[in-house]
Amino acid sequence: MVDEQIGYQLKRTQHALRLATDAALRDVELTTPQYAALCAIEAAPGQSSAGLARWAFVTPQTMNQIVHGLVKSALVERQEHPEHGRIIQLYLSEQGQQVLQAAHQRVAAVEARMLNGLSSSDQQQLLQWLQQCGAALEADASP
Repeated sequence: MVDEQIGYQLKRTQHALRLATDAALRDVELTTPQYAALCAIEAAPGQSSAGLARWAFVTPQTMNQIVHGLVKSALVERQEHPEHGRIIQLYLSEQGQQVLQAAHQRVAAVEARMLNGLSSSDQQQLLQWLQQCGAALEADASP
């Protein structure tokens, strides 16, 4: 049966997580893709839009649309690269940092709800298994 397939359950869980995250982020007027972009900028300030796209698993065109909205909302600032004028680096604005901190709290609450009932060691084991599964598929996809 399909409901006993691991891939189906992963997709079902991912879909439920996305819906719950979208709902939690509405209060701070962010979408899940916008939150992912802000997290990537927080983790590595100065990234280009293309770098963010790779990090967030979206196309460069999609990321350009996301970044445009974040700049328009004054959450992200663009700066020209000091050596490569064609490269635009992205940084969180002060407002972006504040919104992201509020978003982190909401997303953490969703994740805690998802993991409710799993012990700390079970959560650690789940994380390791998911990392191993992803690494195995990425290794198979590499040329």
